Amino acid sequence: MVSADRMPPNCPGGHDGTPDTGAGVHLQNQLEVLIQDFRTSTEPPMPVFVVHAEQGEDDAAVAGLVRQLHAGQGAHRTRCAMAQDDAYEGATEVRRAAAMVRALSDPKKWGGPKAVYRRYAFPRLRLVHAIDDAVTALGDTWPAPAQGSAEAGEHQRQLLLNQLAEQRWRPKNTARWRSGLPLFDMAHILPASLITVLAALLARSDWYVAVSAGLVFLLLLTVLNYVLPGRAPIFLWLRRESRWFMTTTFLRAADQDQPTEVSLLRPVRSWKAIAARAYGVAEALRAGGDFHLQLCVLALREDLRDNHRRWSWDLRGFKRPRPPVLFLPHADDRNGGIELIRAISDVRSRRSELDPLLVVAAVGAQDVPRLERSVVLTAPVPDAVPPKFGDRLLTWYREWAHNLRAEQSPSRERSVLPWVMKIPLPHDQLGPVEEGRPHRRASARPTFARLVWALHTLVLVIALLTAGTVMRADALNDRYCSASLLTANRDTRWEEAPGGGTECIGIATDGVRFSDWLRTPGPGEEVETLTADDDPPWTVAELEDGIARRNEDVLAHHAGKYVTVVYAGPLSADPAAGSSLVKGAEELAGVYLAQAVINEDSSVKLRVLLANGGVDLGHQEEMAEAIAAYAAHDPTVVGVVGTGRDLKSSRATTRTLMEAGLPVVSGTNSATYLPREFANWFSLAATDEWQTRQLGLIAAQLRTPGRRQYALVLARDTARTDDLYTDEQARYGQGMLRRQGFTPLEQRRYTLSGGKPELRSHAQEICRVGEVPSVIYFAGRVEDIDPLMTQLGTQPGCAGKPLAVFTGDDLSKADFTDGGQSVAPEVTLYHAALAELTAADRTSFYLDAAKHLPGLRGDRLRPDSPALASGQTALSHDATHALFWAATRDDRPQSRASTWVNLRNVKIEGMATGTIDFTRAPLYGDRTGHSIVLKEVRRTGDGTSEPRVVCSRTAGNTEPLTRKECPIR
Repeated sequence: MVSADRMPPNCPGGHDGTPDTGAGVHLQNQLEVLIQDFRTSTEPPMPVFVVHAEQGEDDAAVAGLVRQLHAGQGAHRTRCAMAQDDAYEGATEVRRAAAMVRALSDPKKWGGPKAVYRRYAFPRLRLVHAIDDAVTALGDTWPAPAQGSAEAGEHQRQLLLNQLAEQRWRPKNTARWRSGLPLFDMAHILPASLITVLAALLARSDWYVAVSAGLVFLLLLTVLNYVLPGRAPIFLWLRRESRWFMTTTFLRAADQDQPTEVSLLRPVRSWKAIAARAYGVAEALRAGGDFHLQLCVLALREDLRDNHRRWSWDLRGFKRPRPPVLFLPHADDRNGGIELIRAISDVRSRRSELDPLLVVAAVGAQDVPRLERSVVLTAPVPDAVPPKFGDRLLTWYREWAHNLRAEQSPSRERSVLPWVMKIPLPHDQLGPVEEGRPHRRASARPTFARLVWALHTLVLVIALLTAGTVMRADALNDRYCSASLLTANRDTRWEEAPGGGTECIGIATDGVRFSDWLRTPGPGEEVETLTADDDPPWTVAELEDGIARRNEDVLAHHAGKYVTVVYAGPLSADPAAGSSLVKGAEELAGVYLAQAVINEDSSVKLRVLLANGGVDLGHQEEMAEAIAAYAAHDPTVVGVVGTGRDLKSSRATTRTLMEAGLPVVSGTNSATYLPREFANWFSLAATDEWQTRQLGLIAAQLRTPGRRQYALVLARDTARTDDLYTDEQARYGQGMLRRQGFTPLEQRRYTLSGGKPELRSHAQEICRVGEVPSVIYFAGRVEDIDPLMTQLGTQPGCAGKPLAVFTGDDLSKADFTDGGQSVAPEVTLYHAALAELTAADRTSFYLDAAKHLPGLRGDRLRPDSPALASGQTALSHDATHALFWAATRDDRPQSRASTWVNLRNVKIEGMATGTIDFTRAPLYGDRTGHSIVLKEVRRTGDGTSEPRVVCSRTAGNTEPLTRKECPIR
């Protein structure tokens, strides 16, 4: 209990409302003691202080003292309300008291601009007033006398609900617009809209899509909540007043058959429960009596409890350290003040919770008997020295609080008002005191919650979160290809492109399309030709969309009955670096075609994921890491098709995939060392060493015995690149020329400038008189062949003289038939091609391509059709079939490890390049049976170039080529 040594400190300085009477000072101090205890969380019981004069002529002075206390508490920043002295409307004193409580439901009545934190809210009290107004609006004819049928009762209920819907379940004549905005149920509509925004962001939508979704949802709920006439507010059953309305025992329904609870997941049942409860309350309000006043007091009390609830979302109880105080300067029967005091005491006695409301009422001396009993139960023994009034006030409060538990007992006589503490004021305490007499004030320090969990803190936190979110979003967008405000697809990320800028590297999941970042020409800009050959008649975007549609069908209708293959290739192009997308587009077409055919004909389906290693597979290590990371949590991934360029990073790439347990079936990578070093490597392309050995059959026919003939290797400089194919070609070409008896000249390396080869100085040295080579092995790329031929056809010493140029399978991509490339006069070009395509009568490849590939549908295709002649589409098609065969042995999806093992048993006939046979592939060794084509290209009389197949083998044919089979003109 309160003791004198816990008195608050003196109030610093004077202010309006400073008490100027002895009783005023002591009462102010007593109020501050309770406020101090309320601040320190001891939750002291808050009495109804009824002050009255011992002599009737002092009634006016007592009323003035209450007004002075009101002004003093307002200066102390207490939330105060003061009832007016004039009478309230109402036929009875109870109705006038209820009208007084209704007036107190206006938040403006409580506290002025000095009050801390925001205004009070009274949703429960407003709900009671809404029902009361609906009853009043229905008139005296409602409810009509019962007619003995359930339909009659339902009609009465519907009349009430219609009236409440017309009022929007609010008291009549209340503002429907504030600051030009409709009063929608922000407590639920705004959070629902924010959840919509967050859901869109987490789905990695663009920020404007997420915000637009939230605004549309907010507008929709606003229309449903406000614009549609004759409807109850949306989310009515979730409002706090509705939950109180249904759970308070004060309104417990007599009919236990009706539902009495509200639930988030059962809106219809909740609505019926609220409607039934509203009807029961309306009938009770129509009956009159004390119920109306006590219900209003209960609602006011619960609203104030909620307004000071400490562990709320905004910690408002911690921010309002001073309890609300209601001042009644003149409580009598004219304004219903006496009945209000009695109702407050009665309701508190019925409830077990404390509420923060502190009441100070002045009652005329003649009205004191209406409050029946004083706090002092027996006459006290006279003290030798009468205590001061302030000490007596403290003693009275302690006695009141001590007797409170017993006074609330139901067995006590009903005339007792246990929560009323009457304080008689002697005449000598109503006189003025000396000026400047100090009075007390509870601590005015801002609470911790007000400092930390406040609007300015919220603004700061929001600003920091916004800045952090924007920075994180920028970081995610700078690092990952597909990112939203909060999340990102981490399977793909941005890497630096060779010609500047960035390219998207990794494995495409969750709707990522690599074609979205391919360079497209601007208005009036011509598309740059990146290679000497024509682009294929399809686009990467078309292939990606087709694969995605089939993947969706596999996941939707064939769960557990599919395997996943990853195509890993160059799906980026860099015009500035002179790189081409053709290789990736042609290889991807083969995978696309294989998936289409397999999913039409097989009970086990094929799902294809695409992985981009960047321009010319410059970032294939990062790509392999992304594939391995994805495969770690997707057991359906059984292997990889692609990685079709031989680079310095090929070892690390293959090792990463091997450690992930993934076999690799490459269609076009001709590296010699990979099958010798890695057990998971399977390739359909003939190795560089074997190809060069076959070219030696032609070189031998160019050698004249007994005569010195010079030969030269001209290779692209790879010092600053990741290219290993060129080094392999140069090394094996040099060895082949030496074995055939040519006198080797010093190897030459040419560089690139702006993506173009610098060959002029090399041509001048090669063509100088005395050591002009008769054979040049060109270890370069297809895009460099035209500049080389230009130099050989114009340099003195070479121009017009017979010269043979050998090169590797990169020239498979060249197109000599339509003038895409040409050779110099008297120069004969010999090159290996990737594959000899099977004739149309021995494979369904061409019919399938004409059926499924974009741009080719309905065409009559042959092995020499320009779209398929390079062999890259056919090789990737066959590689996909081989991997799928190993992954679906016995028509059941196989594990990753089983697929790896099964690959060594693969033998499939009728493929585009012949028979795919891995059964004779030794571990860590070279296999036989590769497809090979040796071609000769000469200049014709009209200046064009004419290619001719010198000799060839389809896949699966293990008979070695002979010099006799490969004659030259």
